[in-house]
Amino acid sequence: MSGGGKRGTGRRAKLPGLPTEKQLVAEERKQTTSGIEIMHYAPDGFEEIRNATLEDCARLKDCPGITWINVDDIRDTGAVRSLAALFGLHPLTTEDIGNPAQRPKAENFEQYLFFALKMLTYDDATHSILNENVSVVLGDRWVVSFQEREGDVLDPVRDRIRSGKGRLRSEGADYLAYAIMDSVVDEYFVVLEKLGDHIEEIDEQILAVPDRTHMKELHRLKREILFLRKAVWPLREEISTIEKSGSRLVGDSIKPFLRDLYDHTIEIIDMVETNRDIVSGMHDTFLSAVSNRMNEIMKVLTIIGTIFIPLTFIAGVYGMNFEHMPELKWPRGYYGVMAFMAALALSMLAAFKKRKWL
Repeated sequence: MSGGGKRGTGRRAKLPGLPTEKQLVAEERKQTTSGIEIMHYAPDGFEEIRNATLEDCARLKDCPGITWINVDDIRDTGAVRSLAALFGLHPLTTEDIGNPAQRPKAENFEQYLFFALKMLTYDDATHSILNENVSVVLGDRWVVSFQEREGDVLDPVRDRIRSGKGRLRSEGADYLAYAIMDSVVDEYFVVLEKLGDHIEEIDEQILAVPDRTHMKELHRLKREILFLRKAVWPLREEISTIEKSGSRLVGDSIKPFLRDLYDHTIEIIDMVETNRDIVSGMHDTFLSAVSNRMNEIMKVLTIIGTIFIPLTFIAGVYGMNFEHMPELKWPRGYYGVMAFMAALALSMLAAFKKRKWL
């Protein structure tokens, strides 16, 4: 995964009607606090601006080609509201963009199509799933995406724009919106694969030596899978809504890709449900393993107690303070009793072993 890494600016090929290379370099030096990145492209070239200004967004919005504007930090409410005003977004859409807990959904407006989804990544150090809300607005020749923080899983999309490989540059804004969603969904498979490896590792540890920390980890995994389930299930409905929206912004050529993305979502849901069943089964396995371990301990203690019952009886008999006990006067009485007790203990051990109680 490439999330969190620095994004290269790549080479730039001049598009018809776009500024010169010197102008591009000068514009890149305009520093802002909004974390806005612009990629403007056509089949014969592209332009990329990091730390872009709102003036850059307004200039490229109506230029020939496709414009992708990405905002890295939705906490910059000024930049979000300015872009919302620039692209004519509904106030409810602006509110949904600024809500990190927004449920995945899709809404069809007259001038644009809005959809929100969860972008997931896996932290190998803590074995936990990191998530952030991503909002995407699709217009005629532009796409605006909003993220909670810098770093994402969208670098493959940027690389395809820079290299010109594939069909991304030759397609419209609807294909770009699909590519963004597809890149996010593809990362789900990576997350589920790593989560499955961790679940398998915990399962082996439980079977070997169950520990109380495993129970805590199982409860955490249950919460992780529950969150995954809540993130993926609405996504299926969202993709179906976009495909069947009838919006003029979604061309017929994109619908087969959306159906393929829908199939991927179904596959992810199946994987989530499978992991959910596995973790539930591991909970029962943990309880069984702990119970079996306790039974083994109790069996050993019971055998030890059973062996010492007759030995304690013998020791108790000869510990009585009667005056006339002939064995007390025997020269080798002590050694004889000890030998008898040892023979009795060994015979009992042999009998337990023969019955496979040991």
